[in-house]
Amino acid sequence: MFTFTEIYDAIIAAPDDAPLLPTLPDRAAPHLRTFYAELRADAERARTTPIPALPYQLFRLFEQCGDRAQFEAVYIDRRRRLVALALAAKIDSDTTNLLSLHEIIWEICNEYTWSLPAHLPVGLAAVQAHRLPPEQVIDLFAAHTAHALAETLTLLSDQVDDWLRFRVQSEIERRIFTPLYQTAHRFKWEWEPINWAAVCGGCVGMSALILERDRERLAGMIERVVRAMDVFLSGFSDDGACLEGIGYWDYGFGYFVYFAEMLRAFTGGKLDLLDSERVRRIAAFPQTVALGDGRFVNFSDASAESVIHPGLCSRLMQRLGQSVPLLAAPNFHAVHVYRWADIVRDLCWTDAAALDLPVAPGQFFLPDIGWIVDRRKFAGRVVAFAAKGGHNEEPHNHNDLGHFVLHIGGENILADLGAGLYTRQYFSDERYDALHTGSHGHSVPIIGGQVQEAGKAFAGKVIAHELRSDGAMLALDLAGAYADVAQFERRFEWRVGGDSADLHLTDIFALDEPAQIEERFISLHHVSVTDDTATWHGEHGSLTLRFDDNVWSPEVLALATHDHAGRPMVVTCLSLTSLSTKSLQAVFHIAVRPEQMMPFQSIELSTI
Repeated sequence: MFTFTEIYDAIIAAPDDAPLLPTLPDRAAPHLRTFYAELRADAERARTTPIPALPYQLFRLFEQCGDRAQFEAVYIDRRRRLVALALAAKIDSDTTNLLSLHEIIWEICNEYTWSLPAHLPVGLAAVQAHRLPPEQVIDLFAAHTAHALAETLTLLSDQVDDWLRFRVQSEIERRIFTPLYQTAHRFKWEWEPINWAAVCGGCVGMSALILERDRERLAGMIERVVRAMDVFLSGFSDDGACLEGIGYWDYGFGYFVYFAEMLRAFTGGKLDLLDSERVRRIAAFPQTVALGDGRFVNFSDASAESVIHPGLCSRLMQRLGQSVPLLAAPNFHAVHVYRWADIVRDLCWTDAAALDLPVAPGQFFLPDIGWIVDRRKFAGRVVAFAAKGGHNEEPHNHNDLGHFVLHIGGENILADLGAGLYTRQYFSDERYDALHTGSHGHSVPIIGGQVQEAGKAFAGKVIAHELRSDGAMLALDLAGAYADVAQFERRFEWRVGGDSADLHLTDIFALDEPAQIEERFISLHHVSVTDDTATWHGEHGSLTLRFDDNVWSPEVLALATHDHAGRPMVVTCLSLTSLSTKSLQAVFHIAVRPEQMMPFQSIELSTI
């Protein structure tokens, strides 16, 4: 990263007319037709329906019962109106949109706090004891709001009334710049190496580049943001992996790139945060975990179907030569929180040449986090195996050491459930009671009644790994994931050849006292069990697991939960329980059978 002297000199020397916002594209671009139609429809909705109120009772819900969804639905709808009306007013020069835009800006400026209640101290006593009042707490969404309003002023230039311009600048100074820059205190996100550092820092930094006219003050502001960006990058392993998952890669790294590109433009290229080998490795992460068609290996609080923004990826392809397969064209409704920066960069940066690129076969071992991924093309479809080691205090952690995924043609047949519904309890001491986060909701064993424990001390060790032209192997020592297990080793042998693929899973247990062992296999597909065989059928293939029915008693559990969006879902858990034992070598054979039998594509080995 840059020194303060380098930052100061570049900021002071920057021209007054540096281009900060992306250039709006040709409205006739074919890949943007759907986006423009969605945008105009949403602007009409915003013009013709009342701005929703944010009453006190919604504000209190999170503290009272842990519910954050009802308040956030209204809060987000207001930001959705802001971006739709601002872009439509600019693109179509529609004064009707401009009038409605003025009203939503005024209402957002009237909000008690731009922070979400879920990100404030819980309870009035805690709020009163906090060093800052609620309106000066800078969380992800307060930072998003400041940035959206700052760019709105620039995008529409003199079309925004002077009173509103004054109000917006005053509110951003009071709510964002003053608590961040007028005190020696630091926000937690300034030293925690997670997505908050890049998102909060990036939004605040872009707002400062747009609004701050005092160059000496601006240099100090940007230096502090650059330090937060350095903290953010330190959260990635040396192999470039994002432990928070692909969705948080898109989110956090996206805002790192958005800020980096505005800073580069402002300084005429003198400060370029993308120009480093570490950033190039991080930019390659989606290629490692991509399964095609918007699907990814999704360990941690990530979704198996994640939106990767085409504007971000187009810029990374242009700047760093990194592509993401099967990117979809921009969609105004791609992310339900309607983040300004994502929507505007998707509109302005997306290159049609970056869309719909094919999925390339590949093999990857990520040594710093203990992940292995093997991805093949089969009859035009992707077949993949992925497994993980690591430790149980990773960012957005799940207790999931030894967990694995098997994928056929767009579906994770043996799956990771990804993030559950975010509530107060989800981020408390109750976190690992949830199916999505506890080891009981992953394809790992329960040993003598013990599930995996949380904490960095509960870790796995890679004993051996191998990437071969006909498959892959990963062996893990996982006894350390449990509080009191003498020995637990798990070995994956993934073999591919001809018209099939097979996973041989071997678990070796040694216990101090006799106990039952329960092996779990997690899926969102129905499983049928007969004698010594369990079978899952997907749309484009099936898995067949064979086990020793002299050792294992099978049971199929239907486990009810809610996904990240709050929709009810039923998880299928194949539970295999042993008799009480002190030692056991368990061997499971899983046949992976895609439809339309054709040979797998051979691949060149590549290790990250």
